[in-house]
Amino acid sequence: MSSDQIIVVSIAGLYLIACLAVGMIPAKRSSDSAEGFVAGDRAMGGVMMYFITGATIFSAFAFLGMPGHAYSRGVFACYVLGYGALGFVPFYFLGPRAARVGRRYGFVTQAEMVAHRFRSPRVALLMAAITVYALVPYIAIQMRGAGLVLNATSGGAIPNWAGSGLVYTVVLIYVLRSGVLGVGWTNTFQGILMMVLAWILGLYLPHALHGGVREMFDELAAKNPDMLRAPGLASAKEPALHVIERAGPGSWAGYTSGVLISILGFCCWPQLFMRAFSAKSERVLRRTVVLYPTFQIFLVPILLIGFAGINFEKLPAKADQVLPHLLMSLDLSPLIVGLFCAGALAASMSSGDALVHTAASVTVRDGYVTGLRRKLGPHDERRWIRVMIVVVMLGSYALERTYQGDIVSLLLLAYGPIAQFLPVLVATLYWRRATAAGIGAGLVSGVGLSLLIKTGVIEGLGVHEGLWGLGLNVVALVAVSLTTFREGEEGEEFLRVASTEPSEA
Repeated sequence: MSSDQIIVVSIAGLYLIACLAVGMIPAKRSSDSAEGFVAGDRAMGGVMMYFITGATIFSAFAFLGMPGHAYSRGVFACYVLGYGALGFVPFYFLGPRAARVGRRYGFVTQAEMVAHRFRSPRVALLMAAITVYALVPYIAIQMRGAGLVLNATSGGAIPNWAGSGLVYTVVLIYVLRSGVLGVGWTNTFQGILMMVLAWILGLYLPHALHGGVREMFDELAAKNPDMLRAPGLASAKEPALHVIERAGPGSWAGYTSGVLISILGFCCWPQLFMRAFSAKSERVLRRTVVLYPTFQIFLVPILLIGFAGINFEKLPAKADQVLPHLLMSLDLSPLIVGLFCAGALAASMSSGDALVHTAASVTVRDGYVTGLRRKLGPHDERRWIRVMIVVVMLGSYALERTYQGDIVSLLLLAYGPIAQFLPVLVATLYWRRATAAGIGAGLVSGVGLSLLIKTGVIEGLGVHEGLWGLGLNVVALVAVSLTTFREGEEGEEFLRVASTEPSEA
């Protein structure tokens, strides 16, 4: 490595040490139990809730996948602003109800809550399997991002496999030690760093390469107008008809259905929904939902980075690498490149730690304790969650090493199955006549159809497979519930607790 690259790697190393220190601080601030490790003793305040939820979108997908998508597909990448602004709205209604029953019955996961309402361990087992299936690819995204960043900024001296392994060893240590509070503390530290660096890079690169943001878009309009056209609109070389083009992700049908399934599935991610069980109060929960869309502001400069690279003379090896490629191609101070490296690693780690923690917690709490009805004491449960953190980390690393596609495709692969939780959560918290049989039928049919379309067995007509699955899910859930409902199985007490405001309790 050159002297400049050594400086860059050293800054990244100092950042990793700082994250480790911050993540270890809260180790003794929670009780030595599964509830303390998973839900932080339900004591998270507003600032930590804001950053721990915001980190879900400000991930390696944001720092690498979004610039890569803007670079390769233009305004198509702006779909993330649409679903990010609206995706948390359902949580405003679902979250407080979940928090009430969580405090009453001691829930720390969403599947545990659903299984209790319907007295069905099999539902918890099914939801745990779907959750792990969806989260492992999402964790692999974060690992890939970390490896790409260290590989690019070290001039290839640090291989991808070593970079992702090093970064996630740090994550492993503080998550094992501190649980969800370690995730919360590091997310707050990492979130502030990411916000600052996003705006610095998002404004600097268009200025350095084009003379400014306006000049950049003027040049794109002149040289690459198709990059500024919404999906489905005719190309400049074709008749200017506002019609749907061929079915696929670049069509209007593919674009809008992708945005819609992302909105519907966003609040269903277990790591987000579990925050309802860890919030200090319903007021904190609702304030977090209201403030959450402000995170989209910090995605705008990330998109500008991708647009800035479209007409750059040197092509990156892959679209996902456009941001580090631009930085390494310009004559920049190694201090600036090192700070970028730290910011990109923060994006990866701030999502990866929460995902790993959630996947392990769900496996033990929902799959083993609730689903298989195995009894574990509070300390034993915490110990097994830690064991599963290691297992999940290794499985995600194996997927990252073998998957050959791009980061955005890997993310969309996970959204179809996870969106199937929305009808389940609504029925659990609102609908008296829902039954365990209906919940199971909806999940199996929805996830099954989604996977059949994704694998090409059934034609999806250009519409996101998760949306087809969601439609079948709702039909099956309602139809089966109405035919299997019996008096006494409706969970009246559960629904009463869910609907009672704190002032009325």
